[in-house]
Amino acid sequence: MKLQTQLPLEKQTPAINYHSKLVLLGSCFAENIADKFSYYKFQNETNPLGVLFHPIAILDLLKRAHCNNPYTEKDVFFSNGCWQSFQAHSRLNSISKPEILERLNSALKSTQNQLKNASHVILTFGTAWIYKHIETKSTVANCHKQPQKEFEKSILSVDQLKDSFKEIVSILKSFNPEVIVIFSISPVRHLKDGFVENNQSKAHIMAALHTEINTTENTRYFPSYELLMDELRDYRFYNEDMVHPNQIAIDYIWDKFKSIWIDAQVHSTMQEVNQLQKGFAHKPFNPLSIEHTAFLSSLSKKAQALESQFPFMKF
Repeated sequence: MKLQTQLPLEKQTPAINYHSKLVLLGSCFAENIADKFSYYKFQNETNPLGVLFHPIAILDLLKRAHCNNPYTEKDVFFSNGCWQSFQAHSRLNSISKPEILERLNSALKSTQNQLKNASHVILTFGTAWIYKHIETKSTVANCHKQPQKEFEKSILSVDQLKDSFKEIVSILKSFNPEVIVIFSISPVRHLKDGFVENNQSKAHIMAALHTEINTTENTRYFPSYELLMDELRDYRFYNEDMVHPNQIAIDYIWDKFKSIWIDAQVHSTMQEVNQLQKGFAHKPFNPLSIEHTAFLSSLSKKAQALESQFPFMKF
């Protein structure tokens, strides 16, 4: 008796290894996967401007990086006791205008450097719904809890999304013609838009994405959304908010990603890193005991051996 559907997944090339340089952009699910890469000490950079939910926000960042167009005073505003930008997540906010501009432009410079060296770029899109700031006539990445009357809400059409994805790929390849672009749809449910509206949004992204993937070289699709919808299919794989996948679901999707995208030859190194991470996180009953001191010494020697082999690793 079959109790679960299984998505057919094929090994992908060029596979990701410890020499790969990864850039992840997009929704909070992109950060979930980036956390896995960071845990296993891969070379990865994630969302320099913070979480970006929709394709236009990602495209705006890439355009600015491509044209070397710095952020200026017109890109920030003061509200609720701090300086903010409609183009960035609140984690870049500051009580100082010069500081937020420094943070924004540092993130922009970081994006440029990362994309020049990236072997793989992983893009995770959460929604096709966008908000346009009426006064500035610009699509925002984050509304920063400003009054709703200041924005117009609309959904990107399939054609608009196709054009956005095509331009995103074009810009990424201008930084590095050999880069592999991995597209994915976030399994996070944007229920604030509405149940029907969330599904409509995901459908628009899906229809547009597959057109781009089928016609452009070195673009791939990873079915993170489908894995949660069609393999897990149960609310027990969501957090209490019934919106975000829980850690079990994230681990499951990561394992699927690992099975097709990460070079099997580095799995043993990943296991070594995992053992070290667990060892350093261990809380002993007696930190000063001879046994624990010897344990830490052994861990340090193993960590130093890995760091000498992979100098970018730091434990």
